[in-house]
Amino acid sequence: MAVSEPMDPVDTTWLRMERPSNRMQIVGVLILAPPVDIARLEETVARRLLRFRRFRQRVEDGLNGPSWVDDPHFDIAHHIKRTRLPGKAGKSELEALVGELASRPLDPEHPLWQFHIVEDYDGGAAVIPRLHHAIADGVALIGVMLSLTDDAPDAPPEKHARPRLPGADTDLGLPFAAILDLAGRAVGTGARLSGQVARRLVDLLTHPGRAADYLRDGAGVAGELAYLLLMPDDTPTRLKGTPLGDKRVAWTDPMALPEVKAISRAFGCSVNDMLLAAVAGALNAYLKEKGDRTEGVEVRALVPINLRPPGSAVELGNRFGVLALELPVGFKSPLDRLFEVRRRMNELKKSYEPAVTLGLLAALGYAPKLVQERVFDLLLSRATAVLTNVPGPQHPLYLAGAEMTQVIFWVPQAHDIGIGISILSFNGQVQFGLIADAALVPDPQAIVARCKAEFEQLLYFLLLQPWGESPREPAGPARRRAARKPRGAAPARRPKKRGRARH
Repeated sequence: MAVSEPMDPVDTTWLRMERPSNRMQIVGVLILAPPVDIARLEETVARRLLRFRRFRQRVEDGLNGPSWVDDPHFDIAHHIKRTRLPGKAGKSELEALVGELASRPLDPEHPLWQFHIVEDYDGGAAVIPRLHHAIADGVALIGVMLSLTDDAPDAPPEKHARPRLPGADTDLGLPFAAILDLAGRAVGTGARLSGQVARRLVDLLTHPGRAADYLRDGAGVAGELAYLLLMPDDTPTRLKGTPLGDKRVAWTDPMALPEVKAISRAFGCSVNDMLLAAVAGALNAYLKEKGDRTEGVEVRALVPINLRPPGSAVELGNRFGVLALELPVGFKSPLDRLFEVRRRMNELKKSYEPAVTLGLLAALGYAPKLVQERVFDLLLSRATAVLTNVPGPQHPLYLAGAEMTQVIFWVPQAHDIGIGISILSFNGQVQFGLIADAALVPDPQAIVARCKAEFEQLLYFLLLQPWGESPREPAGPARRRAARKPRGAAPARRPKKRGRARH
């Protein structure tokens, strides 16, 4: 019997964000070491994935909005496909294929997902999943991918299908106990925070002058929403512009995660701080190579934050908020960049912003598409990149008996954002990946290749320290913010969290 269920308002928001220039797909690459039994691989993916009913359902629009409906003509052959790479069939050819697939729309007449199996890649195989963001967010979908795997190559084919958490939170140290209470009310029909965000949103859109009052007085929800709407633009660079939809993809070779952890402890920073500082340094070096000035450059990245309670089962759907992080690209010294990233991340830990953005996404699911687009224009035009940092399992995994040697995923870039940066750790290693619109960054490898070099510079600074001494944070002029507000930009301060949020 066919089943139809209304789409969650947050998922509806992501469905409506689809544009020819930015497809709302989560795209990944799984590298499998030889030997790989392709027939067994296809069978394993089909059997385990289709236990989740959502992967048999297509989207159908109705008078009350979109719904998930069982596809009466479901054919697994439409969703799992084999392919081969041309020419040398190396990493650059695989990167080109991933970019080309990321540019393609998923067929709305069928369930919104596909797996492409690349045969004979590096003696084994590569798997390229494409899954629409309306099905679930990155954490849930990576959990689904992990549910396809086993901890041993000879595991039995039958397996209970439950998404496996990719790891703990993203090492941001956020006060989840405080914000999860808000986030819990941000989802579902009739959610309290959704209604409040909708009312505040209408008030701010119709009376923009009141935003400053909210920002001065508001703690919690009202202040954070005002902050989001008053945020000044980040620095205009060649990384920012109008994407045309032709995607380019690149990723690094893995780095040893224990080494990154050891060095971060020596600097008194988190692993997340170290990796973000490396990204900021890579962007600095790339802009300089292109002949651009970097002094004072700030690149704002939107960072998705998982808002599922720790230890809870992963369910399909979107349950995340967003933090806006300014990367201090304009700082000259790698040490200055590192300590400035740490300072900014410590400030963000006081924010209700993730819960507020989840409420905003839920409220927009009920709003007309025109209102959605206006809000997206306000918020997303002020960022340059989307950045994800996901900790995966720190032990070997096997897919259809073949060992996975590398895993990398990218979440989509909404509106006119043209860059997606991915950091993913797995089995004692960490990798950087970049997806970019070719109109903005035609050579993403030139950026990601610098991430490891930036990390090695921090290691070099550490080795230069006298024995037994820890590196100290610079004082004086080096501690000034690199950002310089654009002329005419409205001042916007992130509101401080004071006790309970106002509802």
